[in-house]
Amino acid sequence: MHEHTSPQHGSGVAGLIRETAVHSSLYTDSEVFSQEMSEIYGRSWVFVGHESEIPNRGDYVRRVIGTTPVLMTRSAQDEIAVVVNRCAHRGNLLCQEERGHRRNFACQYHGWVFGLNGDLLDVPFPIGFQQDRSVHALRRARVGRYRGFVFATFAEHGPTIEQHLGNARRAIDRAAGLSPVGELDLFGGWIQHLYQANWKMLAENNVDGYHVNYVHDSFARGIKVQYKYNGVLQTKEEKLDAVARDLGEGHAEIDYAPTYSKPLVWLGVEPDRYPAYTALMVAAYGQAAGTEALRAGPPHTYIFPNLFIAETAVTMIQPIACNRTVQWHTPLYLKGVPPEVNERILRLGEAALGPSAFLLADDAVISERQWKAIDQAPVWMDLSRGIDREKVCPDGTRTAHYSDETPQRGFWRHYRKIFASRCVPQAVGEPAKEEGLGQ
Repeated sequence: MHEHTSPQHGSGVAGLIRETAVHSSLYTDSEVFSQEMSEIYGRSWVFVGHESEIPNRGDYVRRVIGTTPVLMTRSAQDEIAVVVNRCAHRGNLLCQEERGHRRNFACQYHGWVFGLNGDLLDVPFPIGFQQDRSVHALRRARVGRYRGFVFATFAEHGPTIEQHLGNARRAIDRAAGLSPVGELDLFGGWIQHLYQANWKMLAENNVDGYHVNYVHDSFARGIKVQYKYNGVLQTKEEKLDAVARDLGEGHAEIDYAPTYSKPLVWLGVEPDRYPAYTALMVAAYGQAAGTEALRAGPPHTYIFPNLFIAETAVTMIQPIACNRTVQWHTPLYLKGVPPEVNERILRLGEAALGPSAFLLADDAVISERQWKAIDQAPVWMDLSRGIDREKVCPDGTRTAHYSDETPQRGFWRHYRKIFASRCVPQAVGEPAKEEGLGQ
């Protein structure tokens, strides 16, 4: 850290970001947080859920985009919509249940009734209300879907979801490719953890390979003994085989595939543990591709701004304030596999991400200590590690050593781009043709 320098007065958020350093006020300033809710969560594509969470017409789940409450619904016409969970009359919260099944949403304040797509259907005592009902529909986000993952944005025009995901699409493809039918399921329900820290700290930490041996010391030692799994837990730098990667657009990953020498290491079992699963994968994809998918395993990928595919779990980041964040977790189940495989995925999630899990507790302590320290004394925070050895690939990604801060620099590069232009970068050509254009 650079203790004695400060940002230039009036330089704005973009001026707080350098190539190899960021100013700590970006994590602690409530005004910066407010701008992020507008410029990032108010305009970018944001992950809101998965199609499997609302499998039937009339199903809904309650979510948040930034600090805006929303509902993800499946209508009678089988359309997936994301609408603001706030009555268009006097702002009352329409729905308080986390999930359920309904034909419509009725406001408990004055009885206004809205369809699952946000349309205003009924107003009690209509003689006194002669306005155009379409003007009083619930605000509707634009919806984009990719292999079951549902994203939404309040920007009526801009990049398509495919353009936003860019190189990160292959992470979702990789996860889905572990199912013999190519589909995922997030029906397991979510657990939520509250952190007294900034949301960006969680995003950066999720793809930080440098901290594992130290923050998760007991986990690292246990893994070494139990699985002889040393590709990310060596004490010698040159023997760390995993790869850090900046995917562009703020997305990043730690690729653990180089550390796996045989199939199913990522599940913590021997290759012959689930022969029926192996047979299904080979039948679906062929001997070579099926076996390689089982060896390479799932992704460890952060998708800007709030989605993290953490191998056999999915994480969703929900900002609350500059010093409070909720991190949601759910098992990443595979469709078409023997039940014992998803049972194993569930048990891994309980051990790593459950209420008494070791990994989350470790990360929570560090992030909360970090936030308190920089709140007391603002500093420039160094992100220079590995900048001289990262490589730019033909597809625009940057690869680096497992311990390098390439993912973090990629995050801040995109973040600065957003604030430097004061808007989310627009796609070239016509507005994106996505479902549910905002009202």
